[in-house]
Amino acid sequence: MSYLFRDQSWVQLQEPLERGTLLILPVGTTEEHGPHLPVDTDARIAEAYGHGLARALLPEVPVLLLDTIRYGYSMKIMRQWPGTIVVRTRVFMDMIFDICRSLLEMGFSKLALLDCHGHHSGALNVVSRELCDACDRAVAILSPAALSRDEFNAIRRSPQGGAIHAGEWETSLLLHLSPEVVDLSRATDVDTMRYHSDFIAGDNFLGRQRVTWSTWYLQDSQTGVYGDPTQATAETGAKILEAAIANGARFLREFYAQG
Repeated sequence: MSYLFRDQSWVQLQEPLERGTLLILPVGTTEEHGPHLPVDTDARIAEAYGHGLARALLPEVPVLLLDTIRYGYSMKIMRQWPGTIVVRTRVFMDMIFDICRSLLEMGFSKLALLDCHGHHSGALNVVSRELCDACDRAVAILSPAALSRDEFNAIRRSPQGGAIHAGEWETSLLLHLSPEVVDLSRATDVDTMRYHSDFIAGDNFLGRQRVTWSTWYLQDSQTGVYGDPTQATAETGAKILEAAIANGARFLREFYAQG
């Protein structure tokens, strides 16, 4: 039987409902990712991460994978490069809320969102709390960046500031997942983040910042990148994805078993 939600008829969905099946909703976006990566980078990573988690959990945990959300919110400053499609924050949040509420009111009780775009973290956290109020259910939110952070930092080749946006982390993943859409001949290290402080880590994309202060206003980007994609490798990408899946699956087993 397929683990894709979209493949099920309403009759077929009755069994997953009765089993208390875990639903996974990957959330990406469409925006510029420099001259070397496709504009669907975040959505492509989200989709691959969702499939990886589903396969890692089955058959131990019953899982259905929902279609990836491919559009969301990006800051206006990113529109200077073609390819950035912006859904207003409240519209995006309302869409995610309505999708999740529909699933929870359908009878599913375990729902996990995959946060695969840096500008969505705050919005998804607010939506998760609104869902608690509306449905008395707590959804989980997972980030492959955060869940692969330690493993990536152990093998990375770029300096601090090399893996924020379209840098070593994302480029390595795309080299592993879809090398045919990566053009490393256009990659450059000119936009490695040079600003560092005790409060803003150079790789705040990877979840280490102590305060909120947008990267896009710390240093002008010449290419739509913040980081050093020239250091990316497919081997690093494979290890990143493996770590994110292993750590994410370990958490989701705990999430599924609780309550």
